[in-house]
Amino acid sequence: MHSFEELSKDFISRFQQSHFPEHPASLYGAAEYFLGLGGKRIRPVCCLMGNELFDEINPNTWHVANAIEIFHNFTLIHDDIMDKAPLRRGMETVHYKYGEPTALLAGDVMLVVSYDYLNKIRSEHIHRIIQLFNRTARQVCEGQQLDMDFEKADDVSLDAYINMIELKTSVLLAASLKLGAILGGAGEGNLHHIYEFGRNLGIAFQVQDDFLDAFGDPAKFGKQVGGDILANKKTFLLIRAMESASESQRAELRSLSDSNPPDKVEKVLSIFRSCGVDVWARELQDKYLNTALQHLDDIAVLSKRKEPLKKLAHFLVQRDY
Repeated sequence: MHSFEELSKDFISRFQQSHFPEHPASLYGAAEYFLGLGGKRIRPVCCLMGNELFDEINPNTWHVANAIEIFHNFTLIHDDIMDKAPLRRGMETVHYKYGEPTALLAGDVMLVVSYDYLNKIRSEHIHRIIQLFNRTARQVCEGQQLDMDFEKADDVSLDAYINMIELKTSVLLAASLKLGAILGGAGEGNLHHIYEFGRNLGIAFQVQDDFLDAFGDPAKFGKQVGGDILANKKTFLLIRAMESASESQRAELRSLSDSNPPDKVEKVLSIFRSCGVDVWARELQDKYLNTALQHLDDIAVLSKRKEPLKKLAHFLVQRDY
């Protein structure tokens, strides 16, 4: 069994190749530029880990891992356009550097190339792989649309927000694990548990992301703390605060959202703490992490084979960056 770090190093080494033709360079150069910005590569490595949980890593799994990572980057390019984001991982976004039309096409061609990698699979499971990949791709798009819809909504319930996070974030992590497990020959019961492990872990991961944006150490987090507050984004923290705050606190939160004073972040965080949102977020995170770990425990393989995934789960929800 390999650790996440070992498989990540191996995947990054293999992934550092040209995935596109040379011409037209104006298009493919933009796509290569974005892939070169790096990233955690969590999803493709989870695909490898899901495979190795049940068997030695199947050569087909590397193709699926490539497809997952390139698909994920396609969604990020288009997300950046929709969010009008100038930076990604500290560098110019594709639409800022190359223009919006080229960015759209670069994202589109990434989606096509992800299917090129899936077409390299030589396995009896190819139809199940394509079916799950397609379902997940559709769900990610649905989640992004809901995220944009929520920006215009005055109030969003916690259940609605969790559903959006499942679609936008969790299902791709869950599917990555399950795709690897399918190629590893896992049975239906184990496939259910590995998917639910990833789905719940993905929600816990997002809770931590929202928490760090508000309460993290900027020196470790790597970006401005309070960015979500300044952007008036719906997060676990804001939704909980609006549900649990007093009427005067809710009025102040709405006023701060409309007026954007210089001390907005400090005032919002003060209300969050007063409402116990920071403590609640930790409890919610633990709830989803524990559910994920229970599903991992229920997978019918030797316990020692689960250790790398268990360590990864704890890292993802306890990280400070």
